[in-house]
Amino acid sequence: MTELKPRKTLFNPELKRRGIYILPNLFTTAALFAGFFAIVQAIQGDFERAAMAIFIAMVFDGLDGRVARLTNTQSAFGAEYDSLSDMVSFGAAPALVMYEWALRDLGRLGWIAAFIYCAGAALRLARFNTTLEVIDKRFFQGLPSPAAAALVAGLVWVMTGSDLVGATSTTPAVAAQAVGHDVRWLACALTIFAGLTMISNIRYYSFKDVNLKKSVPFFVIAAIALGFALVAYSPEIALFAFFVIYGLSGYVLAAIGLVRRKT
Repeated sequence: MTELKPRKTLFNPELKRRGIYILPNLFTTAALFAGFFAIVQAIQGDFERAAMAIFIAMVFDGLDGRVARLTNTQSAFGAEYDSLSDMVSFGAAPALVMYEWALRDLGRLGWIAAFIYCAGAALRLARFNTTLEVIDKRFFQGLPSPAAAALVAGLVWVMTGSDLVGATSTTPAVAAQAVGHDVRWLACALTIFAGLTMISNIRYYSFKDVNLKKSVPFFVIAAIALGFALVAYSPEIALFAFFVIYGLSGYVLAAIGLVRRKT
């Protein structure tokens, strides 16, 4: 008779010893909380704070993986948890914020546009997880979900800035929704663009091969200083402009490559 192997259950000592690393998952939880907070604020009508929360989620999302690599605490649990957090913070939250702000007035087309974005984020994350070992690390296939979320949230943040909303005599929530109604078609086009670009085969530079230990020309340091100054002066406009340029960069590179192949 063949010896039966013991089944691995939740009470298996081997599974208990593996554990869950706290530090990187704290950053992932913070990103998840920021995404959830953005949804709550959008429901309450505070769209500027909701957009800012999505950008804060981007900061925490960028830190969790780097902290895990620096402390050698990578795990399969952390990778799965990070994907689920990204789906909330960069998939569901931007779609719901944009729908509550501008797309609701478009009726059926509005929620279809929001769903296209949400489904695009889910498909983008699923494809990234399944092709992680075979893709070129220097490039992303399709627009990354945090960048797509920055496009959507950036438009909301720029259009619902305190100066713009505060100039009206109505409450901030009513004024913000009035602005959203005025730019509803732009918001719809940008939402669909972000959703479809996430699942496209357009390649985007990942910045993962940047080595901070190497020397760089002087103008690079000057450009970084200028970037910090622009963010300090008007963070919503500077960040939105950067991600618009990044979102279009993939199409520009694809067009250049197409022209080179033809010639």
